[in-house]
Amino acid sequence: MGSVQLSCVLILALIAYGHGLAVGTPECPEKYGVQAYAHTENCDQFFLCTNGTLTLETCENGLLFDGKGAVHNHCNYNWAVDCKGRHWDPTPISTPGCEYQFGLYAVSKECSTTYIKCAHGEPHEQDCDAGLAYDERIHGCNWPDQLLEHCNPEAVVGFKCPTKVDPNSVAARFWPFPRFPVQGDCHRLITCVEGYPRLISCGEDKVFDEHTLTCEEPEYASGGCANYGK
Repeated sequence: MGSVQLSCVLILALIAYGHGLAVGTPECPEKYGVQAYAHTENCDQFFLCTNGTLTLETCENGLLFDGKGAVHNHCNYNWAVDCKGRHWDPTPISTPGCEYQFGLYAVSKECSTTYIKCAHGEPHEQDCDAGLAYDERIHGCNWPDQLLEHCNPEAVVGFKCPTKVDPNSVAARFWPFPRFPVQGDCHRLITCVEGYPRLISCGEDKVFDEHTLTCEEPEYASGGCANYGK
């Protein structure tokens, strides 16, 4: 179905729902599967087609619709959505620990490696990945050296970067971002950025090679992590 036909269908649906007219059930563009379409006026509402059945849905408090969200019922966090002129009510429905019923929040104003995720007004404390701290500006976890106003990267990562390295060492090959092993950890390494440590993951399928300071396939790695997991 073309975009003009789709628009006509959704406009008819809006009229039927908005005025409660008994004009029959509006038809969905697709008869099978699940499709979601933006409301033309309201950013916190959308049309949902489920196997040909059309319903008008409203996002939960703290969520809006942009066609990309998967936080809850096809909706996304309000700060992540560009409404492009569509309207929504920003009034929060607050509960202890949650400004909105759905949202992400800092545990405190101090440096924290955890954050609060609110769902249905219930706060749940979540961990950042190792070596990261929560950043309110991006509503997510970030390198602690990007949060120097209240974070100490050395405390978060557990490593102090040296001011210089042996020019003949393997670490010197990566200068100005020298690398170092993480004691007892085959899946991560430390790299120093402007004098601050960052904990880097090799990913699930690779391990750290302590001789080359790179991430390799387990069968090609040397040192203590060679054939790790075999």
